[in-house]
Amino acid sequence: MTPSQALIHQLVQQALDEDLNGLSPSEGDITAQLIPEQQQANADVITREEAIFCGQELVKEVFAQVDPSVELAFFVADGDKVRPEQRLFNAKGSARAILTAERTALNFVQTLSATATAAYTYSQVLANSNTKLLDTRKTIPGLRALQKYAVKCGGGVNHRIGLFDAFLIKENHIAACGSIAAAVSQAKHNHADKPVEVEVESLDELQQALSAGADIIMLDNFSLADVNTAVKLTNKSAKLEVSGNITLATLQQYANVGVDYVSSGALTKHIEAVDLSMRFQQL
Repeated sequence: MTPSQALIHQLVQQALDEDLNGLSPSEGDITAQLIPEQQQANADVITREEAIFCGQELVKEVFAQVDPSVELAFFVADGDKVRPEQRLFNAKGSARAILTAERTALNFVQTLSATATAAYTYSQVLANSNTKLLDTRKTIPGLRALQKYAVKCGGGVNHRIGLFDAFLIKENHIAACGSIAAAVSQAKHNHADKPVEVEVESLDELQQALSAGADIIMLDNFSLADVNTAVKLTNKSAKLEVSGNITLATLQQYANVGVDYVSSGALTKHIEAVDLSMRFQQL
């Protein structure tokens, strides 16, 4: 998914309010006020490590809200692979404004680039297979649309966006409904146009999900041998997704078996921010 401009505006405004206590940039940044109001600056933002860049629209919005007269020049686009010490973008204009915007802009980029980089690392393992890499709902609260966009920038595929656009019937749903068959039947009755996915924990439950007519079946923490059996039993009558304790070491094994999808929460929750730095240049 691609986040809307309205959402980007809202998230940036909220992030700036955290820094400025709801005040205007000229009032809220007391450290920037130490700098003469008319002083100009020329600043480069670089990455200190290899990564997949993501977050250009967030950077633009941050500077637009702080001071739209600051001129930005980007040397990379979302989805580009960047190397250590590479320039990502340049900002020219009010020194006060650039310093006020710096941390908020870099916070967005370091987080989204971390997600994109994780997705790229995983998706490269699957590059020569028919197995697709999926994200999950295990996202940073409030940043789901941004992180799912970052996953796409890294070569992954978005799973359902939220609770509204697809069914994912899990253990507790099954227990509350009474059975896999009852849950799937009710799902198809309630929203015939929505895909129905069922999470199963055994080959017996797989058979129940197939008999119930599930569109997608998630194999939760299956052994590689049982995944192989599940592929044969399913025989393409439903899509198969593998989830649970996915690692770079096991990805290729699942792809070799022939599952349709591998999903991993690590893409959005086990990320480590990309190391970025802003450097002032001579005017």
